Amino acid sequence: MAEEKATILVVDDDPFVREFLEHTFTKHGHVVATCDTGADGLRLLWQNEFDAVFLDVRLPDSDGIAVLQRMKNLGKRAEIVMITGFASVDTAVQAMREGAYDYLQKPLSEESVLRVLDKILERHRLLESPGLGMGYPVAPGRPERIITRSPRMLEILQLVERVAPTDCTVLIMGESGTGKELIAKAIHYRSRRKDKPFVVVDCGALVETLFESELFGHERGAFTGATQTRLGSFELANGGTFFFDEIGNISLTTQAKILRAIQEKEIRRVGGSKPIHVDVRIVAATNLDLRRAVESGRFREDLFYRLTVFPVYLPPLRERKEDIIPLANYFIGRFARELGKQVFGLSKEAEQVLLHYSWPGNVRELENAIERALVLEDTDRIQVSSLPEHLVRAADRDRIVDLEPSIRPLREMERDYIALALKKAGGNISKAARLLEIDRKTLYAKIRRYGLGS
Repeated sequence: MAEEKATILVVDDDPFVREFLEHTFTKHGHVVATCDTGADGLRLLWQNEFDAVFLDVRLPDSDGIAVLQRMKNLGKRAEIVMITGFASVDTAVQAMREGAYDYLQKPLSEESVLRVLDKILERHRLLESPGLGMGYPVAPGRPERIITRSPRMLEILQLVERVAPTDCTVLIMGESGTGKELIAKAIHYRSRRKDKPFVVVDCGALVETLFESELFGHERGAFTGATQTRLGSFELANGGTFFFDEIGNISLTTQAKILRAIQEKEIRRVGGSKPIHVDVRIVAATNLDLRRAVESGRFREDLFYRLTVFPVYLPPLRERKEDIIPLANYFIGRFARELGKQVFGLSKEAEQVLLHYSWPGNVRELENAIERALVLEDTDRIQVSSLPEHLVRAADRDRIVDLEPSIRPLREMERDYIALALKKAGGNISKAARLLEIDRKTLYAKIRRYGLGS
């Protein structure tokens, strides 16, 4: 379990839950503050810095989701874990979409709460480690960086740290442009094979008739034009890492030969008869749904299971919007140096365009957009006029959609409207009831239900 001392806020109206969490955390050396209302939770979080908040979904004075939203708006470092009963699991899932780190279901166990706290502390360590402000280095001493502040991406980097020292086969899944090759390199350069070759084969770029020769090599005279013996990619990668990029694009025949090479750890050159031993670690990537490809007969099931020993899914950029501006600034710095231009960031208007665009081409599209903008820009900040026109138009359409009012629970809207009426009436119940066109008895009942009394 985590050894460092954490500061934790528990917000729950159940005294037994508060006592259990306080006892569990303090027993392991952590500092705990507790309260039983959303209002007190917000006040404590505003006044103090916490590593984690454990927040009940149902509170006497407010809805836990609303408290979560207000806590997130405070911009604090604390990760928020929702506590839920069985009947409110759907609400907890909604909370995850609103930015909660995780949720725990009652009855709580010591093991589960300490496990989620460990994950939060590990995320903080990674986020605040020296150098991450400049990005996660793909390899020590190399300029390439993985730029992220996204909780999901930080969890992936934690997986990279754990799987890299092993010889596990890794399958990296994600849309084109999400950075699959960077993750593959990060795995290689953190492994015991880091001083050996990292060989990339782009399965989508090779002609099928040349694929076997590319992978396994060929003997002199094996076919017309084979004037000398050629080593294939497997041999070139011997001792190191073999990265199959877009492995879903290869034929069933080639899949069978790759499977045999992985299983037997040996290959035969085209035109050769002697088996050649190869020691390689396999990392593969795909933008396809390989499970569906297996179901349709386009991908071998046995190869699929060989590749998915350790699957990693990279989210698209539209699902990690907190990374858009840091990535853009990273690319601005890089291209400004290359082009010899004095451009130091984005205008506020340009930032909004980038944030409202859906980025179907992911990080690669953002990189290209920034490079183009740097070429055109004459000021010290990238302006909207330097961004690609199609991007600006699409962002404007998305922004209009974002401005449409979101649907809120009726109970929440009624509570807020009654609170507004009471404020307008200066706390006078009779006047508030007249404004709402309901009788005093009904209003008193609703005030008690929503905890709006003083």
